[in-house]
Amino acid sequence: DFQERNNSELVSIFGNFVNRTWVLMHKLCAGKVPKLHAGALDNFDKQIISEIQQAEARAQTALEHFRFRDALFEVMDLARKGNKYMQEKDPWIVAKTLESNPEGQKSIDNCLHLCLQLTANLAILANPFMPNTAKKMIHMMKVVERMLEWENAGKIDLLKVGYSLRAPELLFRKIEDEEIRKQIDKLRAGSAAPDAKKEARAEMKIEKAEAEIVNLKPQIVFDDFAKIDLKTGTILTAEKVEKADKLLKLEIDLGFEKRTIVSGIAQHFQPDAIIGKKVVVVANLAPRKMRGIESNGMILMAENAAGKLIFINSDDEVENGSNVS
Repeated sequence: DFQERNNSELVSIFGNFVNRTWVLMHKLCAGKVPKLHAGALDNFDKQIISEIQQAEARAQTALEHFRFRDALFEVMDLARKGNKYMQEKDPWIVAKTLESNPEGQKSIDNCLHLCLQLTANLAILANPFMPNTAKKMIHMMKVVERMLEWENAGKIDLLKVGYSLRAPELLFRKIEDEEIRKQIDKLRAGSAAPDAKKEARAEMKIEKAEAEIVNLKPQIVFDDFAKIDLKTGTILTAEKVEKADKLLKLEIDLGFEKRTIVSGIAQHFQPDAIIGKKVVVVANLAPRKMRGIESNGMILMAENAAGKLIFINSDDEVENGSNVS
């Protein structure tokens, strides 16, 4: 349900954490990134640092294996853990005791410093799914869009100590029942279809809108696309990777050479069933080791609404190694 997910997850978890962090940072730290006092880190601080660093690895693995829902879950789960961490640290309560406990300022600084770094990581991890939200967040942080590059995920020094940040912005708006009813009424008007059918269409339209919002990535210029070298190929061999339920080791004929590519499609296809399959490969992707196997490229796949993976290829016969543009 789009309304429920928007209100209970995006508004109450993600948006709430970012807003609380910004409000408290302006109230308790003069609107600037506070210092991280390494000698005063407690177990809660160390745990959230670990969670920030691990979230990137988990999201990266999910994306590489085409598990987009799992990757988005990691984004929301990091925000959820941020809320829990802030509740455990209670910086607003500690602030009331500063007169008798001046050392409490270090606890406040550490909490809000790490919450700000967590927010910066949320912007990076959310960018593939919610680019407009990520842009709002970097505007609040007064940083350039380059910070959203994936290689920055997992770092806890993205926002520099003493840097002044802007006031919080509304990232998500709560959707009321009346708005949903109005949208359904609009779809009903001018249609003679049965009520049940029209309501189903309304729900489909809402779900489609949600999918478009989630899946739309930032615009790129033509030069960015031109850097990607897409080639046609044929799968020659396929075998399961030992101790990896989701990975297949593939040998691909690209015409001018044969490539080994490790792909996270083992739960969708039997190895024997895809031998001879025509594929499109990102041929100039930097090599990456997966389970000790060097993977030299990536196969392009599509995922339908039911979560089924489909090979991207041509209806017509094309030679291996042909350019795709």
